[in-house]
Amino acid sequence: MIKDRRCVAALFDFDGVVVDTESQYSRFWNGVGAEYMPDIENFGQIIKGQTLTQIYDKYFAGKEDVQRHLTAALNRFETEMEFPYIPGVEAFMDELRREGVKIAIVTSSNDLKMSNAYRAHPELKSRVDLILTAEHFTRSKPDPQCFLLGAERFGTDPTHCVVFEDSLHGLTAANRAGMTVVGLATTFPIGHIQDHAHVVVPDFTSLTLEKIEHIMGNVN
Repeated sequence: MIKDRRCVAALFDFDGVVVDTESQYSRFWNGVGAEYMPDIENFGQIIKGQTLTQIYDKYFAGKEDVQRHLTAALNRFETEMEFPYIPGVEAFMDELRREGVKIAIVTSSNDLKMSNAYRAHPELKSRVDLILTAEHFTRSKPDPQCFLLGAERFGTDPTHCVVFEDSLHGLTAANRAGMTVVGLATTFPIGHIQDHAHVVVPDFTSLTLEKIEHIMGNVN
């Protein structure tokens, strides 16, 4: 049992963790792959967890016209997206708030995309204490900067933080930050991420703060 839950911080990635959007992004990026690089299969799966800058640098370097076209297309796509919650996440976050645990969303999404999510879920901002987006970071996952910033903003030690992530880049960032890592098998199968997390769960329906405290106790 953690003596003072007020020193604990729960840091949630957004897509594939708080909201079930990854299948929608897969359709978008698979379409991009089919149009621009037909020799690469499952392009939407390959780029999972990467920021737009990382995708451009690796696959569209020097192609400014293509980048501008894809950015505009992605912005339009995100205005029409649905943002269904991952099962159990609302109740789990509410339990954390009741027990005094600090909550942050730490996402590589930009403010423009998140504004679409706020329209779908006006209650989202009041459900958490802090939302950190791409505009807050200079280095992207798998660099741990984003999660370390979350710990810093809450004034807590990284060892008192638990991260909920679904992508390999995000899981790697959380491990590099020295935090307890809970993997969500919402984007990749359990076998694909289990070596990168202290525990892997299908969603939040079976999670409680007591279980998280037990996991953190075994890690620390």
